[in-house]
Amino acid sequence: MDAVALVERYYDALDAHEYDALEEVLDPEFVQRRPDRRFENREAFVEFMRDGRPNKRTRHDLEDVLVDDGSVAVRGRVVDDETGSALFEFADFFELEDEAIVRLETYSR
Repeated sequence: MDAVALVERYYDALDAHEYDALEEVLDPEFVQRRPDRRFENREAFVEFMRDGRPNKRTRHDLEDVLVDDGSVAVRGRVVDDETGSALFEFADFFELEDEAIVRLETYSR
């Protein structure tokens, strides 16, 4: 799977609540860092997305995807599925190894 397809699968799994598929694209040692929290492994991240995130009725609209040898940067918006309104903008920076996401830095406003 190429880098863009891998990252698109990540967002598709999140938006469709396909947590097994989400787990498949993440390395077991996956780490996500964002301003409000940090996840130190794949299990903690998937558990939060499944059970802890405050609003699951959202989708990610990707505006820009940039690829550079093992890294992918994405800019987009999180949109409320029911109203279609943008909730916030985000920038995600992925590091990939062996066809898996190993690190994700997330920024939002």
